[in-house]
Amino acid sequence: MIVIYGIKENLNPIKSALSDVIHGCMQSVLGLPEDKRAQRFIPLEVDDFYYPSGRSAAYTVIEINMMQGRTVATQKALIKALFQQIELHIGILPIDIEITIKEQPAHCWGFRGMTGDEARDLKYKVNV
Repeated sequence: MIVIYGIKENLNPIKSALSDVIHGCMQSVLGLPEDKRAQRFIPLEVDDFYYPSGRSAAYTVIEINMMQGRTVATQKALIKALFQQIELHIGILPIDIEITIKEQPAHCWGFRGMTGDEARDLKYKVNV
């Protein structure tokens, strides 16, 4: 599950393209299949989104929630790919992007009526 926050006037026009870029990075770095896109966009009013000085109104926060198992190298590769591809395809500079990866053990995930540690039919690897 990925949650993306930004000022609505800036985020709404780029949602579709940003979704494609983020999912492309998830596919190329983590090996997620095409049909594993799980994203939520939270467009905010200007007065509801405080961000650090030195950032522009394009400031965007990306929170990536995933099951534990990816190596530090894989997580760093994902973050760097996101910075690079978002700047290249969307035009948001890395100074205006904040990325957080939040990992939880597989037993803390629930989907399709089971917990993540019970799932045996995932179409992707978690330990990469």
